[in-house]
Amino acid sequence: MAGREPDYDADDAAPHGSLDAIGGLRFTRRRSAVLVAGFVVIWLVGVFANQASDAAAAASQADALQARNAALQQDIDSLQAELQLIQEPGFISSAAHGYMLGLPGEIPFTIDPSVPAPSPNAPGSVGIVRVNVVQPASPLDAWLAALFGGR
Repeated sequence: MAGREPDYDADDAAPHGSLDAIGGLRFTRRRSAVLVAGFVVIWLVGVFANQASDAAAAASQADALQARNAALQQDIDSLQAELQLIQEPGFISSAAHGYMLGLPGEIPFTIDPSVPAPSPNAPGSVGIVRVNVVQPASPLDAWLAALFGGR
């Protein structure tokens, strides 16, 4: 057996191809403890990250609920203002006229809904003027009209 190389190095106690010799991975108590401690640290980081994300979600939900409460408070305020308005005698009288109720001696009337709207030049129809609104052209349209002519 002269000339044949041994299956293991002189400085390694394990032969080539064994699990202990692969990359110098010998599982000692110290390495096992470090590995277990690493897994515990990773688990703790995951738990705390989950808690932090839950806290952030709760904070955003609280902000959304505060915004909803503010909107509901505005609705309550507007409804209370409307209640104040409809409790005034003038509003009650006006609403009563809509139901053909009024003071004695008043002649109730309504406008027939089948009657067309008055023409724009009819007497008393100054506020009913049809206005054509011209949208301003975008800068791109203005450049294209300048370069290639109008539309």
